[in-house]
Amino acid sequence: MLRRQPDKPASRRPFKAMRRDRDDLFRFVTRRDVPYTNNACERALRPSVIFRKVTGCFRSKWGAKVYAAAASVIATGRLHGFTALQAVSNALAGKPVMIPP
Repeated sequence: MLRRQPDKPASRRPFKAMRRDRDDLFRFVTRRDVPYTNNACERALRPSVIFRKVTGCFRSKWGAKVYAAAASVIATGRLHGFTALQAVSNALAGKPVMIPP
């Protein structure tokens, strides 16, 4: 499929990207530890999407940045066994969020 050049201008950019990343496109076939979907990433973004839809977006860039930082700290803490309160408390105290209690 990647041997034939695209005949339409709109398909040249994706073609170049696929050709450039050819080795990574089907890595999940040869390595069982690589997931074949990005479901984990989609699930991690879902609370932010719901928050944005329910509140009608952010009213300021400052609010969006604070929410993104807090959500990132909480999600990272959750991955490492912290509660949301522990993760935020550690971040505000300058302690690492990734070392379990």
